[in-house]
Amino acid sequence: MDRYPTVADVTEAAQQLVSRFPGTGRLRRIGTSRAGRPILMLSVGHGPRHVLVVAGPHPDEPVGGATALALAERVARGDRLSAATDPAVVTWDIILCLDPDGAALSDVGTAGATAAAADHTLKHYYRTAYRPIAAEQPEWAPIVTAPPPESRTLFRVIDELRPVLQCSLHSTDVGGSWVQLTRALPGLAASFHRSADLLGIPLQHGTYDALYWENPSPAVYVLPPPDSTDRLAAGSENIGRSTWCAPARYGGVTAIVEVPMWATDLAADLSPHPAAAHALRDLAGLVRDGGRRVTAVLDRARDFLPPAQDDSLRRVVEWMADGLYDVVADSWEPLARQASATPDDDPRRLTTAQVSALDVVARRQPLRAAGLLLRLLKAADDPAAPGLHDELDELFTTWCTDFEKALQVRWVPVHHQLTHQLSTVVAATESALKAL
Repeated sequence: MDRYPTVADVTEAAQQLVSRFPGTGRLRRIGTSRAGRPILMLSVGHGPRHVLVVAGPHPDEPVGGATALALAERVARGDRLSAATDPAVVTWDIILCLDPDGAALSDVGTAGATAAAADHTLKHYYRTAYRPIAAEQPEWAPIVTAPPPESRTLFRVIDELRPVLQCSLHSTDVGGSWVQLTRALPGLAASFHRSADLLGIPLQHGTYDALYWENPSPAVYVLPPPDSTDRLAAGSENIGRSTWCAPARYGGVTAIVEVPMWATDLAADLSPHPAAAHALRDLAGLVRDGGRRVTAVLDRARDFLPPAQDDSLRRVVEWMADGLYDVVADSWEPLARQASATPDDDPRRLTTAQVSALDVVARRQPLRAAGLLLRLLKAADDPAAPGLHDELDELFTTWCTDFEKALQVRWVPVHHQLTHQLSTVVAATESALKAL
């Protein structure tokens, strides 16, 4: 398999599993999205301990649905991957897709029965991916605004189940694999590292998402105290309000499991970067310049595009144009100053892996906006739209090609992505159970 299942595929497979394993699997509606779509949860097993698995928190990160199906199937069949998959010990509660509205606007590698080589390019990915603004992302929204229905649904389920572990299934476009934890899980790292090595997936040594988090083991990051705002990435100052931190009320822990769609070996390069401060300032300029050029096309199209309040795609493009590029670039300035003041023989020098992680972010931000704006221009019927589309498309294509070359990316087969994510979830569960 080298395609991601759609939400409809995942739902149908869950319904079939419940029919094949009556009494072992249960499927229920736990909530409703803003647009009225059902939010479904599949529960497998009858153990006294609950592990909550959240698929589809971001619609441009599609591997979680495939992982969820593989996990449910193996537990229902009685495949004992470990004691944690014994249905008499653990009840696995799997939210099939936390953001079904976002998933309806994202078509990342889900069409057709077989994969086309052209689909395994960043150009195809950014043309089809959709990621909502922060205030509409179910896991992140409580940090910046009142929780939307999807967030409230997840909070209710956490309060109901009191899970010993919540596993949020994420993927990254380019990089390596890493795990973020709200509390340390001794024993997880060894299994996580072994799985990545067997599948040829590099570890992510340094990540924008956890830039200043504790790093007790390679590619394993532990959330600092939420009030340590100087150690959190830009925009995450209120992370304690997120759904990730909710299980802590009941002694539970959350693991955010990230796997790459495209891998780059630079993610695992621990050699000191030869000119980190210069590179960081270049990357800040890259994200600002890319954002400026996308926004310049947006400015010429605003009069004929659908209003932002009525169109999710435009809402994201406008949100990014309204200062997001500068927020990202500005957040690296303290790191650049630190790099400038660090002697060449200091072991704390920034590594190539850390700088490459920020390189991904710098290239990703304008591409996300450009891909959405291209979709808007393609759908517009104004006479100016085709010309603007072609102008932006040429820039977009160049950026994608440069991205692939600069980071030396390679496609990670979907089966490898889900296998690694599944084994990490099981290992995290083992660790959480042993810590009780």
